[in-house]
Amino acid sequence: MAIAAFGVGICVGLTGMGGGALMTPILVFFFNVPPLAAVSSDLLSSAVMKPVGSFMHLRQKTSNLQIVKWLIIGSVPAAFCGVLILKLLGTSDTVQNFIQTALGVALLLSAILLVVRAYLRLLEHARSRSGSGPPLPRARPSMPIRPLPTIMLGVIGGLLVGLTSVGSGSIIIIGLMVIYPGLRASQLVGTDLAQAVPLVIAAAVGHAFFGDLQWGVAVPLIIGSVPGVLIGSKLAAVLAGGVVRRALAFVLLGSGLKMLGLGNTSTIVLLIAVLLIAPAMWMLARRRFGLHPLASVQRKIDLENKAKSKPPNNSS
Repeated sequence: MAIAAFGVGICVGLTGMGGGALMTPILVFFFNVPPLAAVSSDLLSSAVMKPVGSFMHLRQKTSNLQIVKWLIIGSVPAAFCGVLILKLLGTSDTVQNFIQTALGVALLLSAILLVVRAYLRLLEHARSRSGSGPPLPRARPSMPIRPLPTIMLGVIGGLLVGLTSVGSGSIIIIGLMVIYPGLRASQLVGTDLAQAVPLVIAAAVGHAFFGDLQWGVAVPLIIGSVPGVLIGSKLAAVLAGGVVRRALAFVLLGSGLKMLGLGNTSTIVLLIAVLLIAPAMWMLARRRFGLHPLASVQRKIDLENKAKSKPPNNSS
């Protein structure tokens, strides 16, 4: 469990996503932990792990604390409500079945939203490069705060976290992209991690209060996830986040399908189809926007064009 949590912690440090979306399915399928106990234990480990990543972003001033404030107003009480909803469902079997179905839906939604996020970033880059859109922001943008949409995003994320432990990263960070399109990727991650700290603490306290927490599961997760998120935060400076996000979306898709009860054969066939078709579709999308199908080649072309555009140095 500690080794698995270490890997998940690296993903969280790299992208701000993947805590509940990866750890909970791993606990359920590989360690046979009941879904409700897996959610509770993962929330406690996130309550310890996410402040580490949040602190690093606060030091780098990539967290918008005004946005964080309005998210917390919606998410913290909603997280408690999510726990209460679980308790009002009735018998233990009903709770376990509901949490597994809700988790599957949340995982699939997270995978879809990751793809949507990547497409929006591609569109933004293409428009900036062609001159039909504003240049990509290089400094922290000044933008009006939108309290009501931000609170509603917090409510949705808080409910999902209370029910499934999924949403504090993947879903809220996508919502921030829609509400505040001027935020850079580092600001999205930093803002999301800052608001996730009280959110996951509230959900974890709720689960612990109702006796759903298993310390034998939670302690190994904490031991593995904290060093993982530290290493992931350092690797984020040298690794391409897009590669990690694509792999994360693939894992989220497979985990969500399994949570919803799809058979092993059907899941494997569908994942292979996605693995074969998705890269071709992405390259077609890049070509449609006037970019080279391969991002690595496009970066080389941009560097060559930039070098050619520089005025010659005539100094003797």
